[in-house]
Amino acid sequence: MINRRSFLLRSAAAAAIASGPACRAADPAGRQTNVRGAAAPIEIVDDVYGIPHIRAQSIPDAFFGQGYVVARDRLFQIDFEHRRELGRMAEAFGPEFVRHDAQARLFHYRGDLDAELRRIPAEVLACARAYIAGINARIDAVTADPTLLPLEYRILGVAPIRWDIHDMVLARGAAAGNTDDEVRRARLAALGLLELDAVIAPLMPAHPLTVPDGLDVAQVSNDDLGVLTIGRLPFGPNTPVVDPDERSGRLERANAGSNAWTIAAARSATGRPILANDPHLGIGGFGPRHVAHLSAPGLDVIGGGAPGLPGIMQGHTERFAFGRTNFHIDQEDLFVLELHPHDPERYRHAGGWKRFTRVEISVPVKGAAPHTEVLRYAAQGPVVSYDPAKHRATAIASIAMQPGGGGSFAMIAINLAKDWAGLQEAFKLHPSPTNLHYADVAGNTGWQAIGFMPVRKRGAGLMPVPGDGRYDWTGMRDHRALPSAYNPAKGWFASANQDNLPPDWPTDRIPAFDFRDPYRYERIADVLSHQTSHSLADSVALQHDTLSTPARQLVALLPTASSEGARPAVTLLRGWNCRLDAASGAAALFEMLWRELSHRMLAAIVPERAKAIVTSIGPSVLLGLLARPDARLGQDPTAARDALFDAALIAAWTNAKAQLGPDPANWRWGALHRLRIQHPLARIPAIAAAFPAIEVGPTGGDSYTVQAHWLGNGPGWSAGGGASYLQVIDVGAWDNSLVLNLPGQSNDPRSPHYQDQVATWSVGQMQPMLYSRAAVEAHAIARLTLTPQGARP
Repeated sequence: MINRRSFLLRSAAAAAIASGPACRAADPAGRQTNVRGAAAPIEIVDDVYGIPHIRAQSIPDAFFGQGYVVARDRLFQIDFEHRRELGRMAEAFGPEFVRHDAQARLFHYRGDLDAELRRIPAEVLACARAYIAGINARIDAVTADPTLLPLEYRILGVAPIRWDIHDMVLARGAAAGNTDDEVRRARLAALGLLELDAVIAPLMPAHPLTVPDGLDVAQVSNDDLGVLTIGRLPFGPNTPVVDPDERSGRLERANAGSNAWTIAAARSATGRPILANDPHLGIGGFGPRHVAHLSAPGLDVIGGGAPGLPGIMQGHTERFAFGRTNFHIDQEDLFVLELHPHDPERYRHAGGWKRFTRVEISVPVKGAAPHTEVLRYAAQGPVVSYDPAKHRATAIASIAMQPGGGGSFAMIAINLAKDWAGLQEAFKLHPSPTNLHYADVAGNTGWQAIGFMPVRKRGAGLMPVPGDGRYDWTGMRDHRALPSAYNPAKGWFASANQDNLPPDWPTDRIPAFDFRDPYRYERIADVLSHQTSHSLADSVALQHDTLSTPARQLVALLPTASSEGARPAVTLLRGWNCRLDAASGAAALFEMLWRELSHRMLAAIVPERAKAIVTSIGPSVLLGLLARPDARLGQDPTAARDALFDAALIAAWTNAKAQLGPDPANWRWGALHRLRIQHPLARIPAIAAAFPAIEVGPTGGDSYTVQAHWLGNGPGWSAGGGASYLQVIDVGAWDNSLVLNLPGQSNDPRSPHYQDQVATWSVGQMQPMLYSRAAVEAHAIARLTLTPQGARP
């Protein structure tokens, strides 16, 4: 039987495509259009790679142009996320979205929004206002001419919403941070198995785990995470709210990171500094970066920005290059609140009973009456779970919810800075944890860990804590309490989410204990320390390096004596170079063996009562147990290890034959390890029809290679994330700089820049990051002038 709804949606998609022009993502060459909000004409020149070069007569107008072109290329992406953050999904999509809207609004800032805006320097605020005006100008254009609308709007029957400056300090995001880790540790403590937490991820740097005074670990459960676990948006017919194969935030958080390195002129083949950066984020939906070039008197910045956030996140100005990777700061804590036995609107705090702050909201709902919801806030922050029957609630303290904790203006401030000293002022607006890399035309290089760090009365933030006041936060520290380096003597530095705190760093200023395994950093450091004349090509090669340190270590542990069934796997792996290249058959076998060993080792060392809690094993733990089996493997650990290893080798060989064929000569890691990019709402049939999936691959790498293409959720081998944006910058000789941005600049399948970078990304072929006026003009393909409304065209 034909599903009538699906049939109509597919028909709508076909009509939407048919009614649009062949290429609508970029305006025709030489076109002019009137806009509201710009102070003077703004010229936008698109080059052959789809990068818009915005030429304005004032700095705010340059940001106006950025807002306009981001909305031109990515309107539905930024509008959808904006609507979600504002808690306005139900008004467009119906009552199933009400609880998601309520969750979003729970994390709206409840302080004085105008006071938050007054914290922002006037010149930064002016640029933010202009950026928003640029987005709204594009919304005006698509409203006046519906043929300009992205396809999603006609399919879904919705319209874009206008932006307001207050939105930039209102929506703070429902970030769980590491609160689920806190709950896991408490649950293990309740079982008397807290030591098993190290199986998942040993604390980095090392730190003793103790149960906070007053916490009843027996009462802690995943229910304490409350609305933080409500799952994905319920799009599509018969789609469950929670999908185990979803590329979840947890998966991305476990793998997300980035690589960056900075080479001083003395070690550079160019005689100038080189700065390379490839941020690692989820790949499979909307591209996380949009490249733009903003120029005006006093501003000339190019690079990758986050769509919907003003400014450039990674790139260069005319004076310096900058890049970023994730630093680690524990910015969220979960507090357990005891409710008054007779009045559940009060909770124990500071020796007495304190009343919740209650906020009643009205959520508009399409096709139904508005939904009324009561939100509660404790002294620590938003109440995420509330159970009067158990006299229990939990609240989350978050840096984002503190005054000044919104980071929407930070990129503007960084883009406006002129030098290292100016950046130090800009960092005061940057709450999120980041390693900021710097290199300037004078040859200086620098690294600064930035972000806001909570000051706790007690504890290290590793478990839930009682909300009675003893563990409350007392303030925040900014980048001035974090490490940095300027012109380091060795001539290079790198960050890859490893523990990069100095060895003598004060224990009271350790910002987090969840730094990543050092494998990527160690490989980068090994390469850079041996290169005394590092070139741009060397940086490109290193960004695509697939040598696996865990693979090297595992191959060194292969048994010298194995069963007949395991011998073919041992032989193939012993002859392998330990590179996870897409064309390598041994790489595919290694990945299957790694998974088999992980599953079998977990089953061997985790007691039955903890198996639902301890569901993964860290690479260093696995390799350590294989190298040095201990009592966790039973009375004869060595024999147990040998049997486990042999069985895993046999299983991996069998699986490889089943999935790749009987002849190992034909095996390829890239045959399994591929990328599939599809619209985030592709489970809606009409969206899937209008936005065909983009198949990318084959590709190499995994979570622990410099080319970090980590595995997605589910039983398959497809890649779930990695570096979709890459840059290598020749500091001072800017036109030599290189960039890639997967899959392309536009989200519109009618645009030539929808997936034009897939082929080059797949083979690691970088493209020029055109910067000088002469280079841009030589490669210009389209030109648009935004003329202020009322001005003579």
